[in-house]
Amino acid sequence: MSWLRAAFLVALPAAAMGAEPEPEGYRLDAYRGAVPKTLAGGTVVDTATAYQLWESGGAAFVDVLPQAPKPDNLPAGTLWRDKPRHSIPGAIWLPNTGYGDLADVTLDYFLNALAQVTDDDPAHPLLFFCLEECWMSWNAAKRALAEGYTTVYWYPDGTDGWAFENYPLEQLHPFPISDPQ
Repeated sequence: MSWLRAAFLVALPAAAMGAEPEPEGYRLDAYRGAVPKTLAGGTVVDTATAYQLWESGGAAFVDVLPQAPKPDNLPAGTLWRDKPRHSIPGAIWLPNTGYGDLADVTLDYFLNALAQVTDDDPAHPLLFFCLEECWMSWNAAKRALAEGYTTVYWYPDGTDGWAFENYPLEQLHPFPISDPQ
């Protein structure tokens, strides 16, 4: 590499080298790719910190990886099996809640689940994750902050970073939908 090119690369802002700036709203498309290094109002954690929080029980872990829908055009008699979700033990899985635009029923599901796992305490720590370089966990963490949760962690390496360190995984099932009371 020439010294001129090396000097140019050093002078580039972080956003030009793969780190994305935070958008004002939610990310609405292209959910897989470079993510911000920050979450305004929240705390970004690495794998070691996420593991410490998990070991200590210091936060409710919330997985927001989408769940693939059953295809409408399956031939009659075709057996459909959901892809298993292997995730951080003890986490709750709120599939499809990390999209930038949520239907009312999905937003209600998200908010009701958070209320349940925090015992309606907006200061109860929440840690959001998905996969590495996935905007859905960033969206979900930002949405929790917007809804008044005050101790929000975002773990951008998600289960990919967790598995890389050989930390335990377990199969999760979607958090049950319950009627608000």
